[in-house]
Amino acid sequence: MRIGLISDTHIPKVEDALPREVIEAFRGVDLILHGGDIYDLSVLDDLERVAPVLAAKGDDDNGATATDKRVKEKHILTLEGKTLWLVHARPYTPISSSWFPLWWENRTSPEQNKYGKPDIVIFGHDHRTIVQHVHGVLFINPGSATFQNYVRGPGTIGILNIDSDAVDVNILKL
Repeated sequence: MRIGLISDTHIPKVEDALPREVIEAFRGVDLILHGGDIYDLSVLDDLERVAPVLAAKGDDDNGATATDKRVKEKHILTLEGKTLWLVHARPYTPISSSWFPLWWENRTSPEQNKYGKPDIVIFGHDHRTIVQHVHGVLFINPGSATFQNYVRGPGTIGILNIDSDAVDVNILKL
């Protein structure tokens, strides 16, 4: 399965519309996941012309964007046997701590307990690219297509390839 990853588009505040390069890069994907801070539903509509779209509700997403059926605080998906979470802000992970496995097992959120530990977490919010394995979880932030590192202009997106045996992510500079 080939999945397009995008986040923090901030349209129309930062740019008037999605860069053309995003649509071209996503041609042929099976699904597009948006990590939030969409701002305007036209972004999801434009992406949906390429493939089905799901989005995390960003901290700046309000009104019709926040209530759109494609947008949730957290999407939990099972794709090719892998559990994937789509959220806006990265869940806290004590990366350097040896107590991470205990923390994960003893978390108090009923939702997290119900769904267990994800294999992959897709998120946004930071406006920077992150691809990091932490205790068996792959954390991916594709960066921002329009506002990378809080600087206007071409940014980054990602392509996630998942099959039952392997997971591969490529970050593309626009």
